[in-house]
Amino acid sequence: MPSPINMLSTFPKHTLNVLIMLACASAWSAADEPKTAYFVDGYHGGVYGHYPPGYTGFLVDQLKANPNWKINLEIEPETWDVAKVYEPKAYEAFKKMMEDQSEAGQIEVVNPSYAQSYFFQSSGESAIRQFDYGIRKMRDHFPGVRYTTYSSEEPCFTSCLPPLLKSFGFDFAVLKNPDTCWGGYTSAYGGELVNWIGPDGTSILTVPRYACEELQSDSSWQTTAFENSPKYIDACLKAGIANPVGMCLQDAGWRNGPWLGSGRKGEVTSHYVKWRDYIRNITQAKTDDDWHFSQEDVKPGLMWGAQVLQRIAQQSRRAEQRLIVAEKMAAMNFIDQRRPPMTAAIDEAWHNVLLSQHHDCWIVPYNGRLGNTWADQVRRWTNLSNAVSNLSISRSLESLLDTDGKRSGRFVRLFNPTAESIDAVVPVPIQKNDKRSRFVSLADDGRRFSTQVIASGSPSQNALLIRGKVPPMGYTTVELRDDVKATENAVTTRASDDAVVIESDLYRIEFDLAHGGTIRSLVAKTLADREFVDTKNKHRFNELSGYFFEQGEFQSSADQPAQVRIIEDGPLRAVVEFSGTIADNPFVQRVSVTQGSPTIDCSVRIDWLGNPRIGEFEDKNGYKNRRRAAYDDRFKLLTLFPVNLNNQKVAKNAAFDVCESKLTDTFYNSWEDIKHNVILDWVDVADGSGDYGLAMLSDHTTSYTHGPNFPLGLTIQYAGKGLWGRDYRVEGPTEVRYALMPHAGHWDKARVPAVAASWQQPVIGEMSRGAAKRVRSLIDPGDSGWEVPAMFVREGTLIVRLFNASGDDSPQDLKIGFHAEKIELVELDGRVIEQLEPEFDSANQQLLRLQIPRFGIRTIQFSKARKR
Repeated sequence: MPSPINMLSTFPKHTLNVLIMLACASAWSAADEPKTAYFVDGYHGGVYGHYPPGYTGFLVDQLKANPNWKINLEIEPETWDVAKVYEPKAYEAFKKMMEDQSEAGQIEVVNPSYAQSYFFQSSGESAIRQFDYGIRKMRDHFPGVRYTTYSSEEPCFTSCLPPLLKSFGFDFAVLKNPDTCWGGYTSAYGGELVNWIGPDGTSILTVPRYACEELQSDSSWQTTAFENSPKYIDACLKAGIANPVGMCLQDAGWRNGPWLGSGRKGEVTSHYVKWRDYIRNITQAKTDDDWHFSQEDVKPGLMWGAQVLQRIAQQSRRAEQRLIVAEKMAAMNFIDQRRPPMTAAIDEAWHNVLLSQHHDCWIVPYNGRLGNTWADQVRRWTNLSNAVSNLSISRSLESLLDTDGKRSGRFVRLFNPTAESIDAVVPVPIQKNDKRSRFVSLADDGRRFSTQVIASGSPSQNALLIRGKVPPMGYTTVELRDDVKATENAVTTRASDDAVVIESDLYRIEFDLAHGGTIRSLVAKTLADREFVDTKNKHRFNELSGYFFEQGEFQSSADQPAQVRIIEDGPLRAVVEFSGTIADNPFVQRVSVTQGSPTIDCSVRIDWLGNPRIGEFEDKNGYKNRRRAAYDDRFKLLTLFPVNLNNQKVAKNAAFDVCESKLTDTFYNSWEDIKHNVILDWVDVADGSGDYGLAMLSDHTTSYTHGPNFPLGLTIQYAGKGLWGRDYRVEGPTEVRYALMPHAGHWDKARVPAVAASWQQPVIGEMSRGAAKRVRSLIDPGDSGWEVPAMFVREGTLIVRLFNASGDDSPQDLKIGFHAEKIELVELDGRVIEQLEPEFDSANQQLLRLQIPRFGIRTIQFSKARKR
């Protein structure tokens, strides 16, 4: 076969000249032809964040002036309540535009969540309620709006979103947040599309932050995708991305109109698109690239340890958990006593809890006018929610305690809002002159336990500690008997000149008074007397340690001796309190052990003198500086737990997930190197063989420490400059609660999730008026490893949510302790999946057989539920 050059020689000369001219013209036009790219424009914000008066009119005018412009909206749903009142004409014009949900329409709503939560800082149930309440509010204004793609301008991502989004009817997701990476970003991975695989195996087609989408070199808050620069588009094309897309959801309040103007930038022409149209019609709308996304692919760089953020996290957590308990108690009351719940008030309480999870609360807590900062609003929102929850729980108890009307005997009713059967010691309010310390409690199974009077701090009341075994999602009734000997061994406390020892049926703990009351021995008695303290580590167990940079040195609570005070001395619970100083600041640490309890409860309070500076160095530029003092937790004030475990491996929970960590350590000190070092509810450290472990539970979302040469630790305090140069000062005392749980086996075998749920939603006890129906369980998942994150009543229908926290994928029987005329498995948006038919065992116990994958959720709807 002749070569191409020899073939050319066969053409006539004039023909050859024409061919050469055509080839050159073709090459010239290909080089000169603009490169095609796509851009997702739109707006982010709302009435709580930023949405100035008159802005709806601005949006309407811009959309009319730019008919080829497409926008994607992430606007807080309550914004439209305000726009409807203050901009009625613009509101109606915008509403008319929203009616067109076809490809020709200009608007797609990409995040209808109620308060634009980060999601990584709150529970899975809260994530569900963000979408549920947000979508309901949006449909009040725009009944025909479709939700197809989830996208956010902030790093509002968590690993469990795929199953949640699919259950709400979404088809697609986006993991980019190119123009607002102050609070973090996701891992760079993949090309044009990926299948984002959730923890339960659910897949959702997703536009990732491309592997070639780098962090902007001259920025500390952007990726290269924020403006479709020629350099970014070239990088995408070289990576094989045929249809590169950039993104910027502008802050509501900005008045740029189309972010890229005409869309022409150098040799790049960008076409404005809605996310749903881009994925469906421009890409192939499918991929073979399955990304098993880990929670460690979410990289949030917030001001962990700053006191203002710590308080917000604690307030939000308490309100969230208290409201979930209030709903469960109201559901019990509805089934047993036919009392309707306080639906409107509980809905409003949820609105307030969800607002406390708004991302702006967590990243700019000081923003706002004096007295109305985000931190101020969180305090008000959570106070309101707690007031509703407390009233609802009181109303439920009032009727649930009114049993058979008989008054013979003395009884206490213990209510368990979790799915785990619990051997609990519960405080029950009594009058101070009530001499009940001589009683024992007679459990339903015949065991006799001591009672213990403790001082409540109230001038008129004390509390009586009662021990009883409480079934899942129900209650047990304990009888108080006079002068009957208890059968269990008492918790004991012993003190000497240099040490204090407390001992329960599960633990023996020895404290070192000469070194700040730190723990020098922690023996798990039921685990072959295993010692959990690593005595060879340079740090001490339960030590406070941090770098005070004005003094230029690390300070430790173990540097000075501590004074001890025994607060409670058994027989059911022992509490010891250690007082000392760290860098001349007084602190108090408490440690408590309770008979039968797997958790060792701890707390710390530090009464700061002045405004100490704690962190790696004095940060003088918090705006463009990538290297920040607020990042490296090794220099923050920590509570440390050097644990005697070899080849340590870390697991940590996230919303509807548990992440087996792949990190070598948790430390970073620059914006481009952020690692996921977040503790939501618990972190577990186990030995390499999985034989033993230690779980640490926290009362709020914050950061934790761990590395090959650094022990497990909980962040307690940072004080210094942070984002935008803001000074995160110490204002008042620091108070933190945490708990420890030594255990055998892997975290799932030790049922760490169930223990954490019980720690956050403890058993409630009240004096009862009678003893009818001593034991009651409404929902019992047995040993399945399933949790009940929510049980509530909506429009007369009982809703029960199940989460497989630690079980396998095999079918399990769920015991139901009430009757319902119809039982349906439903999606989160209410679509019915299937009708469930209960079975009955030999004891006439009603059962539902379900299969839930590990980390999967299921929602069951019971119509006309009532007591059997």
